This record gives sequence, C-alpha cells and structure tokens, in this order.
Amino acid sequence: MTNTTLTTSIPPSREEAIELTRNFLPTMSTTPTFGITGATGQLGRKVIASLSGRVAQQQIAAIVRDPAKATDLGVAARQGDYADRQGLEKAFAGLDSLLLISSSSLGTRQAEHENVIRAAQRAGVRRIVYTSLLHADRWGIAFAEDHLATERWLQSSGLDFTILRNGWYWENHTAGLAQALEHGGLVGGAGEARISWASRQDYANAAVAVLTQPDHAGKTYELAGDTAHSLQELAAETARQSGREFGYRNLQEAEHAAFLASVGLPPPLAAVLAEIDCRGIAKGVLAGQDRTLSALIGRPTTSLPTAVAAALNQ
Repeated sequence: MTNTTLTTSIPPSREEAIELTRNFLPTMSTTPTFGITGATGQLGRKVIASLSGRVAQQQIAAIVRDPAKATDLGVAARQGDYADRQGLEKAFAGLDSLLLISSSSLGTRQAEHENVIRAAQRAGVRRIVYTSLLHADRWGIAFAEDHLATERWLQSSGLDFTILRNGWYWENHTAGLAQALEHGGLVGGAGEARISWASRQDYANAAVAVLTQPDHAGKTYELAGDTAHSLQELAAETARQSGREFGYRNLQEAEHAAFLASVGLPPPLAAVLAEIDCRGIAKGVLAGQDRTLSALIGRPTTSLPTAVAAALNQ
C-alpha cells in the first residue's frame, strides 16, 4: 500500500483557528452538537442510531458524501467528502464534537484524515473522537501507520481528542459465513493467533459513550472484545451451530493474496489484505485483555456463539 506523504503541519491551536473564522461561522449553541463522518457506512449508521437514543436528533449531523443516501438516518445530513477540505469546513460549522470514522480509502487515507482535522480546526470544532486501530503501534505495517499518523496529528492539533483504538469487528469474518459454508471452511493467513472480536454495535456504543460522557479528553483506549478466540475456534463454532463440516485453512502470504484475487478482489487490495493477516494479525496484535470496551458500554461484548448465530440466521 502506498501512503500519502504530507509536508504540511497542523495549525498550533484551536483558539487561532476559531479567530480565523469568527466572522463567518454561525454562533455555536450552548447545547452540544455532534457530527459523525462516514455516517452512511456500516459503523456510522449504528453510531447515529445509538446516539439518537441519547441526545435529541436535532443535535446530530450526519457528514456524508451523498446526502441523498442519508435520508433514512432521521438526522440532518451535511455534504462532506474527506477529499474536499473546504467542503468539510462548511459541513463542520457549528459542531461541538466530531466523530472521525477512519476512511476506508487505504491509498489516500492519511491525506483525507489530515483534511478532516484541519477543517475541524478552522470550523471551530472543540473535540475529535477518532476510530483508530487496536495496538496500532505494534503492527509494523503500512496499514497501521495511517492510524498512527492521524493520532500524532490529533495530539498536536490543539483540539480536545479521544482515540478509540478499535479491534476487529466480528463482521469482518462472520459476514461471509453462510457463503463459506458452501465451500466447507474459512481461508486466511492469521495462523493460530487469537483475536478479541467484538461487534460493530459494541464499538458504535463505545463511541457514543465517549461522545456523550465527560472525562475522556486526551485519552487513548485500546478496545477489544472480552474473550479472544482463534479462527479455528470460529470455524468450530460455525460447524457446531450449522451441523455441517467446517474448518479453517491457513495460507502463506503469497497464497492468501492469490486466493483473494481469485475470488474477485483487485490484486493490489488482495495483497494488502494478505499482508494484514500474515504480518499483522498473525502476530497476535488483535488480542486484548483489559475489557475497556465492555466497561465503556456497560455490558459484556458480543460473544462467539452470538456472533455466529447472527451470521447464520440472517
């Protein structure tokens, strides 16, 4: 994966940024307002739904590339593309807090995140909550460097910030379980590494808790499911619930990339995903043990049997 090289620096203080735009930004209400980027994505939709249960819908703005796709969210939609810094400034006007859901555009993610942070500064946003990557500093591959760079920019931005280092979603591996049953098993490159999966809903609820509660400024949270499992255990639970033979086949990196390309992924993306499995997950970087996630959401995280049942019964 090619990372974007950035040569500019983040402005030093939020106060200076606010002064730059004082004459044309609307006066902020004393009632906190929340912006959610990527609001029509799978995580963003769950955040909007959960946040709507905690604050008035009028306090929420969905930041999306295409407002026409956000009409079912029940909150105001503002057009904002990660690649368009000026457009983001307009979209962020009047917001108190912003949830930056990390971009899925791997090749340009660093530049897009810089755009969001700079636009938030100029728009007078008070704080940013960012969805980073569990143990981002332990991966040692480009996939994690995007997150580490964004974390550094936030730490030097002058804004209040909270970093949510999210672990792996159950859905990353369970979304295709029904289809995988037709082929007899899972295929991957993570070996016997243990993964502390949790559901997207678990992570959405954690983001809402941090957005709506005090005392999270300046903190970095390593978020993971309560119990770690291997892909072999995921396969065994799938076999138990389905009553069918189902296993896990581990591949070396080149084999894994070739397999992913054979099922239709573009070869560059297949190579990135194989690297994530074989050079990242296989090292055990997605195992977490401190139960910070369940503490934030006030309940246990989604279990292995529950995740498999949800996938098979869709």
